[in-house]
Amino acid sequence: MALEALNAVQGRIAEIQRFASPASQRSTGSTRFDAALSAAITAIDENPPPRPIDALPGENGRLAERDLALIGVDHHRLAPAAAEAFRRMRAAAATDGIEIGVTGGYRDYDGQVDLARRKGLYSNGGLAAKPGTSQHGWGLAVDVDVDHAGQAWLRANAARFGFFEDVPREPWHWEYLHGRS
Repeated sequence: MALEALNAVQGRIAEIQRFASPASQRSTGSTRFDAALSAAITAIDENPPPRPIDALPGENGRLAERDLALIGVDHHRLAPAAAEAFRRMRAAAATDGIEIGVTGGYRDYDGQVDLARRKGLYSNGGLAAKPGTSQHGWGLAVDVDVDHAGQAWLRANAARFGFFEDVPREPWHWEYLHGRS
């Protein structure tokens, strides 16, 4: 009897782990994840989070391209104040011999939905915010590509430029929070 109960518990644990893991969320036929993502989107649409102080007019992930500014790395854009602060921070890092690459800036709503499907929702152990809640959707977050020295430089200096490492498990994700220190 105890062995049967133990097997049942282990089977349930395995089922939960498969559902919660980003790899299972990416697999075809993952209707449970699609349903959870759809419910999260509906909940956000019905009760959107407050707009950050530095956010541009519009909706999260639906900003006009003309309202965003290039940050000086490829085609990446941020809100103008964040873009200017990032350019200054990147120049200061370069003066110290540090290169700050970028893998992402502003992300539109559809891009956030796609990311959530590919990488899983953060609340389920994945790496994506619920669509409509990401600071990327306001043009206030940048994903950097740095080595160990670059990460140390950012941790020591980014706050001077208004950038903070605010997302656990994502050392590449830096948010622009003007006026915070």
